[in-house]
Amino acid sequence: MSQVAGNFPKGKFIQLVLAVIVAGAAGIGTAHSGNVVLQGSTTFATGIAQPFARSVEAQTGHHLEIIPNKSSLGLLALLEQNAELAMISTTLDREVEILRRSDASLPFQRLRAFEIARTRAALVIHPDNPVRAARLQDIGKILTGEISNWKQLGGPDLPIRVVAVREGGGVLASVEARLLGAAHISAPDTIRVQVGTQIVKVVAQEPGAIGITQLAIVKSSSAVELVTDEPIEQILSLVSLDDPSPAASAVIEAFRRVARQGS
Repeated sequence: MSQVAGNFPKGKFIQLVLAVIVAGAAGIGTAHSGNVVLQGSTTFATGIAQPFARSVEAQTGHHLEIIPNKSSLGLLALLEQNAELAMISTTLDREVEILRRSDASLPFQRLRAFEIARTRAALVIHPDNPVRAARLQDIGKILTGEISNWKQLGGPDLPIRVVAVREGGGVLASVEARLLGAAHISAPDTIRVQVGTQIVKVVAQEPGAIGITQLAIVKSSSAVELVTDEPIEQILSLVSLDDPSPAASAVIEAFRRVARQGS
């Protein structure tokens, strides 16, 4: 470096070094300018985003950074501009209703939802539980505590314990919206976990448990599903802040294409 520096006047050399630094910084920005960050629903992430990421990247030329957490956390990241798209697994109205209780001043009117696909929620029970089917009407009564023992459904004399994520999860929001309307779980002794993947583990250790989780988790585990007379549908969407950028629009349309092909 000293030999090179010796060939330039001091002022010119400093200008050259600064030019290299600026050019390097510009190069770094260009290398990452194709990134599209997605945050939110683990249901969306495991069912759509991760399985189809390579295909979407190939179609759009944009690298996807997928961060699974919860639908509500994805929307908060979007509002804080820490993500270009949020992944949600219930209706946008339902998630906004939950978030408004924490901070009504957030600019929810700027959110734009784009449906990508649909799936269904799943209910899981302990493997020793002989009750393997129930009506949605009865599941709703379990969530409110009106039905509190498995013997009320023809099973053993065993208290029922609901296992669900804390507020903000898309699966829980979909189930509550379908079975409870504007209300929320009020069953006594409900077990709350941080993320959906913990539900199956808790249910496996709690003989009287019924867990509310995503279908993909049930399919990839040895969990026992409680079959209902009607499915509880989940809407899987990507959400942008205001109108999506050209990159985000390309990603949205690519996910729609691959989701249709994969269904």
